[in-house]
Amino acid sequence: MKKISWKKVVILSAVVVFLLIVIGTALAANSIVQFSKLDEKTKGDTVIILGAATTNGEVSPVYRERIHHGIWLYENGYVDCLIMTGGFGNGNETSDAYVAKQYAISKGIPEEAIFIEEKSTITEENLKNAKAIMAENSLDTAIIVSDPLHMKRAMTMAKDYGIIAYSSPTPTTMYKSNKTKIPFLAREVFFYIGYSILRPFR
Repeated sequence: MKKISWKKVVILSAVVVFLLIVIGTALAANSIVQFSKLDEKTKGDTVIILGAATTNGEVSPVYRERIHHGIWLYENGYVDCLIMTGGFGNGNETSDAYVAKQYAISKGIPEEAIFIEEKSTITEENLKNAKAIMAENSLDTAIIVSDPLHMKRAMTMAKDYGIIAYSSPTPTTMYKSNKTKIPFLAREVFFYIGYSILRPFR
């Protein structure tokens, strides 16, 4: 029987690992895309609007669409209040959450119906800090709002922080063309896989 060389074993192992990575990445991407189509909106206590950038006191187009959806949920009786999330971006004197609050007020939402968390810089912190606000105000259930391709990772994190949450992606999004969708999906796949790998150690 011909002995297999270590070189061939290494090459074969590398090919197998590569194929597993490709298959795993494709499955994760498909899962994220399929989940992006799911809208679970139902009566809840609050909306958690995941943060996006603001500049010079103005919400970014991405954040604006998320806020609009949160406002729609409030105005249509799905929730009693909104939680805006987002800390201080580079060079900003006001937090993203505060700017979002002022924007929502300008659209007719009562100030007392809006909570803000101003310490987060990433999605996980958005949800962790929003959970604390929920606990402080006896809010038990939340509708999570973000862009469709962001929802899979966001909902996984919400579950890990013990939030009884329902997914409701924005019906409008700034990520419309393949030129914007593909990089956003690639980013989500990378962060979702990374979070999933580290999840058991949290």
